This record gives sequence, C-alpha cells and structure tokens, in this order.
Amino acid sequence: MMLWNEYLQLLVGLVAVVNPIGVIPLFVALSINRTAEDRRHIAVVCAVSVLVVLLIALLAGEPILQFFGIGLPAFRVAGGLLVLMMGMSMLHASNDRARHTPEEQAESFEKESIAVVPLAIPLLSGPGAISTIIVYGHSGHSWQHYLLVGSVILSLSLLVLAALLAAPKIADVMGRTGMNVVTRVMGLFLASIAVEFIAKGLGQLFPVLLSGLP
Repeated sequence: MMLWNEYLQLLVGLVAVVNPIGVIPLFVALSINRTAEDRRHIAVVCAVSVLVVLLIALLAGEPILQFFGIGLPAFRVAGGLLVLMMGMSMLHASNDRARHTPEEQAESFEKESIAVVPLAIPLLSGPGAISTIIVYGHSGHSWQHYLLVGSVILSLSLLVLAALLAAPKIADVMGRTGMNVVTRVMGLFLASIAVEFIAKGLGQLFPVLLSGLP
C-alpha cells in the first residue's frame, strides 16, 4: 500500500494528465449551439464516463496485462514514455496527437453526442490517464488501497464536472493565454511524473542500474 503523500501525488498526476482546463476550449466550441441544459447534461455524462473508464482500468488493468504476458515494469516504462510525450506536448501548448488527431477533432464537430466520444474518450480518460491508473493502482493489493485510489478517481471526476460546468466563465476569465499557462505548468508536473515512471520501471527491469544507488 502506498504512503498518503503518494495518493496525493496520484491525484496531482491525474489532474495533469487529464488536464480538464485544456479541454475547455474544445468543449465550448463543440457545445456553442447547444442550450445550457444540454451543456450541463454533457458535462455530467462526461464526468461519469471518466469515472467508469478509470475504475475499469483500476480493476481490470492487471488481469489484462497478465493475459497479454506484459510485466508491470515494462508497462511502467512504456506508460512513462507515453506520458512524457504528452507532457512535452503540453509544455509547448500544442495539440497532443496521443489524445486525438486533427481528423478526429474535425469529425467530433459533426457528432450529435460528444460527452463520451471525444470528450471522455480519448481526450480526458485517454491512454495517459489509463496508464497512470494501472501503474499506481497495482502498487498495492489491499482493499484499503483500491478504496483510496477509487476515491482519487472520484475526486478527479468531480473536478472534471466542475471545470466543464464552469467552462464558459473560465474561458472568458482566463482567455487562451491563461489556459496555455496552466497547460504548460501541468505539462511540467506530467514530465516529472513520467521520468519517475521510467526510472522505476528500468530499475525493476535492470536491477544492476540500482546497485550503485544509496
């Protein structure tokens, strides 16, 4: 079971990976012709979808890895590389193709329902968030650990809901520049977490790398 500060680190890492502030411009653009009630419904469905996807990743992640014969250290390195690419993209405040491609974004403008796809999947609970949950989730196997990780996921979903409900006001107050600043700060946190993923994964794959450390 992880220490308390590690659960806080998980929450911070998930907020950085999911980056609900960064998805606000797209949410506003996709829902500009919808009523306030429709936007609230989209926000609620999106937040619930994020909760469900990440809970499934928490509960089913390890069996899936075992089915494909993938060890957690190798998955930690692969997930760290993916999260690192996302963090570097966020540092440049550019579109992250690991989340969605320009073609997918253009297609999303034609969709009548946008809450699950593309907002929840893959923009918010995409490969980076799923990888983070699997890596952290399987650092312990007690029911208390799963309960605490589930609570972190629930807290994240509530933050997503609050951000989407307040999206028009946030967009007006912060502007594009303000949201880019937040995205870059989150990208820095994300890159740091990714380096830790990779370092721990390599240390487990090649124990000799840790032999010289105190």
